[in-house]
Amino acid sequence: MNEFVTQAEVVRVRVLPDGRLSRGDAARYLGLKSKTLSMWSMQGRGPRPIKVGGRVFYYRHSLDRFICGEVEPGPDSDSAPLSPGV
Repeated sequence: MNEFVTQAEVVRVRVLPDGRLSRGDAARYLGLKSKTLSMWSMQGRGPRPIKVGGRVFYYRHSLDRFICGEVEPGPDSDSAPLSPGV
């Protein structure tokens, strides 16, 4: 068997019918800790969260764009980098 072949880990997350994920599910989807997304949100980095009824959510399409390194317009600027440290 080839020692360089790796198996993909199955990550189970709950996606609401409109495509939203809770912060915890979004963190699992990205392979991060929930606290990391919280800190990035305060710093204006990472995928853009939305608040609904005091709870924080992320749209799956926004997380997918973040994974691909695409830029998403921020609320206060023309465009903000999604990747950390950029």
